Amino acid sequence: MRKIYIFDTTLRDGEQSPGVNLNTEEKVEIALQLERLKVDRIEAGFPAASPGDSAAVQAVAGAVRNSTIIGLSRSRMQDIDAAWEALKGAQDPCLHLFLASSPIHRKYKLKMEKHQVLETAEAAIRYARQFFSKVEFSPEDAGRTELDFLCEVTDMAIRAGATVVNIPDTVGYLYPAEFGNIFKTLKENVPGIEKIQLSAHCHDDLGMATANALAAILNGADQIEGTVNGIGERAGNTAIEEVAMALNTRQDFFQAKTGLQLDEIARTSRLVSKLTGMVVPGNKAIVGANAFAHESGIHQDGMLKEKTTYEIISPETIGLKESKLVLGKHSGRHAFREKLIDLGYDLAEDALNAAFAKFKDLADKKKEVGDEDIRALLDEKLVSIPEAFTLETMQVSYGNQSVPTATVRIRKLDGEVFDEVAIGNGSVDAIYKAIDKVTKEEVELGDYSIKSVSQGKDALGEVHVVLRQNGIAVSGRGISTDILEASAKAYVHAVNRLLDKRSSQTASRNNVTLI
Repeated sequence: MRKIYIFDTTLRDGEQSPGVNLNTEEKVEIALQLERLKVDRIEAGFPAASPGDSAAVQAVAGAVRNSTIIGLSRSRMQDIDAAWEALKGAQDPCLHLFLASSPIHRKYKLKMEKHQVLETAEAAIRYARQFFSKVEFSPEDAGRTELDFLCEVTDMAIRAGATVVNIPDTVGYLYPAEFGNIFKTLKENVPGIEKIQLSAHCHDDLGMATANALAAILNGADQIEGTVNGIGERAGNTAIEEVAMALNTRQDFFQAKTGLQLDEIARTSRLVSKLTGMVVPGNKAIVGANAFAHESGIHQDGMLKEKTTYEIISPETIGLKESKLVLGKHSGRHAFREKLIDLGYDLAEDALNAAFAKFKDLADKKKEVGDEDIRALLDEKLVSIPEAFTLETMQVSYGNQSVPTATVRIRKLDGEVFDEVAIGNGSVDAIYKAIDKVTKEEVELGDYSIKSVSQGKDALGEVHVVLRQNGIAVSGRGISTDILEASAKAYVHAVNRLLDKRSSQTASRNNVTLI
């Protein structure tokens, strides 16, 4: 079958989702999991945007050995130079150049005529080929570009030395027949089109990103660009897990497949959700909590008789497993280790001991510890940042006839301990005001959300917050069987991330429009 290459842009386009802010260590963690997923190409970031982004791309380039590492660049010499500095240590580097091509972008954003777009892009591609053996070129907003001009742009890119030409539906405007026709037209009319790969980059503004990506495949696309869980600008990008499973499930129709390690899909989805703070909707295709859940009596009856009556995908295919090993406070280290292996975690002895201690502490509070409880315990500390502040204790007083009052004890990095008390409009508000007294940081709470990590009355609760300060947005998360404690942990975590980002931020991102 024809192979469809997967270009993952979770670390670039995905990070552009409002409220998402990944640090370097988190980007490397996700990139290594994408490598385990066997993603062909990983777009690690936009090196020219800031020194921080450049450092993150360089770190990913140094960590990943089995996937092509890509950096985004405008059609400018200085951007290309910055990308090469960040990517030159990669095992297999690639540059992703872009320049807008649609009439609306040419007139209002670039203020260029067609010939100027062609000349600028050609010069950039030729310059880039001095450093990179692989160069992908994207005419931004290709979906709203005149077809005859898009053929000219593609022809120019091939002659200049591009190895991939990407067709972005930048604003999610097209429907499948229209988008598929672009690829059909390019295949039939551009000389030398067989020398390169054609790629599709779709956004989901009208809910058609996956359908458009599949239409592109049917009309000759060799590569699909997207993100894990479909995150990204505005309504998001094509969800790579949806494309991979559509091709796998309907091989008879598409006659094409990806090279993804499908049983790593669920784990990759969970990691991206945890580190970005973007909760996967329960009804999300493939990776949503309800994707393999059946409540209707008719459906349940059918499932008991034959699973394929209502399940076209086996949960095991994407790495979900029903466990028969029930863990509780009487379980030992051996059972705990076996459970971690079953869930896909391979911990060193020290890490195992620390995880087991956390598990025992939780088991004393819960009658039964499920798979999601264990994942939450482990994922809570996936990435470490300097803990300028550590929550030691908290006490909340609240009644329907009294004003909510919170007392917190917080230890600073130098060991000094502070006790503060505050009142608020509610328990969480009181806790956050007390923490503010200690940190002396003026922040805006941009978002606050709670979700249950596991099931039952004693389920672990996960709180996600977004704090903003002077144009910087950071997220924080905390878990506990007590949602007030989880709320406090999340807030302190976010403050620590804010201080870490502020201290390491040496330059602001350039104000640029990206694909």
